[in-house]
Amino acid sequence: MAVIAPDPVHRYRPLLNYVGGGQASMSRLTRSMAAVIPSGCTWLPHRAVAVHADEREVELDTGERVGYGDLVVAPGLEPDLAATPGLAEAMEAGWSATAHLSSRAEDTWTAIKRMTRGRVVFTIPPEPAPCCGTALKPLFLTCDHWRREGVLEEIDVRLVTPYSSLLGLGFADRQVEPHLQRFGITVHHDATVGALDHQARTVTLSTPDGEQVLDGVDQAFVVPHYRPPDWLAPLASDDTGGLVDIDPGTLAHHSLPRVWSLGDVAHVRTRPSGGALRSQVEVLADNIRRGRTGESLRHYDGYTIIPITVDRRRLLLAEFDRTGTPQPTTSLIDLTVPRRLLWAFDRYVEPVVYFRALLKGRV
Repeated sequence: MAVIAPDPVHRYRPLLNYVGGGQASMSRLTRSMAAVIPSGCTWLPHRAVAVHADEREVELDTGERVGYGDLVVAPGLEPDLAATPGLAEAMEAGWSATAHLSSRAEDTWTAIKRMTRGRVVFTIPPEPAPCCGTALKPLFLTCDHWRREGVLEEIDVRLVTPYSSLLGLGFADRQVEPHLQRFGITVHHDATVGALDHQARTVTLSTPDGEQVLDGVDQAFVVPHYRPPDWLAPLASDDTGGLVDIDPGTLAHHSLPRVWSLGDVAHVRTRPSGGALRSQVEVLADNIRRGRTGESLRHYDGYTIIPITVDRRRLLLAEFDRTGTPQPTTSLIDLTVPRRLLWAFDRYVEPVVYFRALLKGRV
């Protein structure tokens, strides 16, 4: 088994939101790639640039080709700052940042600590995006920090969401919306950030009714748009938006034999998340074996999860399938009710489980 991964470090990305909210450091979520590659696997520290399905080979950025029996495509989505005019310039100037980028997560907390008044914009990114609902974490961690510092009433907090309701999930929206009201957050529905103007310090929103300009913006915590890597285009189709064209149940490519995909770049028709990926891995690993032995393939039901902090010590879990129907993993406790225990598990226990057990295939 070979793992093609170009980065020298591996990051537990869910903790980035806690870095942006001042509850974690980058060192807590970062390990060397060599340390997390499973025993018995060969690590190829290069970037994939093409898949030659007819020859069953993956081309690397060195020009070398690597043959495969089965290929699992999971490179993740790439941030596309250029899709939002002015965003890169605003980040470079320091009045925009986001916890979703490892290079800007610490800047986010620096900017939050500095603010005592003014107008602030947070965003939930349009799909496809890696676990877009977790963009609410920095929002609530920040507002609770400002409340504790006694400056929240001096700050005009705006949230931009692409959905007609908060997340487009009724059962989750009902739990979260009271906390938006508690912190006095103004929500712009059915909207995305169309542009930022560095000189005028404005954020232009794109809505079904046209453009809306927010002026006098002191800080814009804008999650960028995301897109699949260009080299995946031959694995996509006209109706997948650039995502890998797989059967969303079996995770097998529709037309290329022994090619599989999962995670953010796979057209699984559910919202990406770490919890979704964990369920997909179980199904895919078994299906690779079943595909080789001729057995019928298992099906992934679209389970996914969004963990949402509502302040600096409480968190809820929204679990659902690809239809948006709640799919709780336990009936013993209502996990959609914000709880301190859930926050502690998400912040402190889950990273340990990830590095010590999940990456080693033990859970």
